[in-house]
Amino acid sequence: MGKLIYKDESYKIIGKCMEIHNNLGAGFLEIVYKDALELEFKKANIPYEREKMYDVNYKGVILSHKFYADFVVYDKIILEIKGVSGIAEEFTAQALNYLKVSGNRLALIVNFGEMKLNYKRIVL
Repeated sequence: MGKLIYKDESYKIIGKCMEIHNNLGAGFLEIVYKDALELEFKKANIPYEREKMYDVNYKGVILSHKFYADFVVYDKIILEIKGVSGIAEEFTAQALNYLKVSGNRLALIVNFGEMKLNYKRIVL
């Protein structure tokens, strides 16, 4: 297996997610976990942008619908937060679309909706 991209940054992000899950547990709405993440990122001086907007370019035309990534962390990692019973394939497809429109290479899908924190790395 090849070397993980953004290993240290990913480790810090997932660590903060685990800390939040250990304190809040499962069952809250996604917005609660996003608010807690924003607080933890600020405390740890982890650079992030919340609800970052991306244009969709189709054959040279910018479409009217925009994509909004939950977080872009370290200006290079898309972080999508979920609070559901499992990471479905459509979440993977969504993350791939975010990577395409952003030009980034790594997305993390983190699911707080299960008894144990679950996450998936998507690399483009």
